[in-house]
Amino acid sequence: MKRRLLLPLPGLLLCMLIALAATLIAARFGGPALLYALLGGMAFHFLSGKAWLAPGIGLSSRTVLRLGVALLGARISLDQILALGWTPLVLVLVAVPSTILFGVFCATRLGLSRSQGTLTGGSVAICGASAAMAVAAVLPGRPESERQLIFTIVGVTALSTIAMVLYPLVAELLGLSEQQAGFFLGGSIHDVAQVVGAGYMMSPAIGDIATFTKLLRVALLAPAVIVISLLISRNGGASSGGASLPGFLVAFAVLVAVNSLGWIPSSLQAPLEMLSRACLVVAIAAIGVKASFRELAASGWRAALLLILETLFLAALVLAGIHLLD
Repeated sequence: MKRRLLLPLPGLLLCMLIALAATLIAARFGGPALLYALLGGMAFHFLSGKAWLAPGIGLSSRTVLRLGVALLGARISLDQILALGWTPLVLVLVAVPSTILFGVFCATRLGLSRSQGTLTGGSVAICGASAAMAVAAVLPGRPESERQLIFTIVGVTALSTIAMVLYPLVAELLGLSEQQAGFFLGGSIHDVAQVVGAGYMMSPAIGDIATFTKLLRVALLAPAVIVISLLISRNGGASSGGASLPGFLVAFAVLVAVNSLGWIPSSLQAPLEMLSRACLVVAIAAIGVKASFRELAASGWRAALLLILETLFLAALVLAGIHLLD
């Protein structure tokens, strides 16, 4: 029993060290820690074949990942969602499923799998790398699944960074009001960090609106992944979790409900958010160790085009929605 418990320890420690290095680099030089952890993990790909490291790397890429996603629920409450009013709610409820469906449609037209379209569409529609990992956790496990996940995380992070710079210029060029600009940035940029950067780059008011709008998208993570999981099960597929309703999504929803009721003390919210972030960084480091740059390059131009098309679709849809609902 003791041997079984200690078996994953070496691989887990390796992933934790890579995650720690990525976090320190991000704190010192700026940039996304998830991307640094992914690239750092890929640099240690030569260790992925070591039998004494494999159990811990596998534990990090699965169990630790799901724990990190579940803990995201502690940062969301019903009050935050209701405070935004109807406009962002309607925008997000339309944009998220539409972008996922658009991703599936484009993937099939580009000769890619529906799973890849679901993965990239969910990542673009909801919250970037975190959503990609949550969606990947319920998609059917295939040999190319981890390569697709890595490519999606790298691509969506790069596009989110580009959007952080360009979208404020687009908002100014279109003459959007502060509220409209906040809805646009929060409704169309992929990652939370880039939304915050773009919003507060324009003004504190825009930053607040953009951040809350983004949180509304994040709040749809659990419902979206639950629907995806149930559809996969109904169509005869098997999610990597092996169940129609994965436990980590139930935990996510429970934490949202508990936080909405005010049962999570404010003193615990920051530590829980930090723990969630740490788990995600460790998980992505493990996923990086299991992949390689050669495998990533095999994804090809079609996968890159798919992400770009989804990003442009989401931005156009949000802009159209802002003007229609104004």
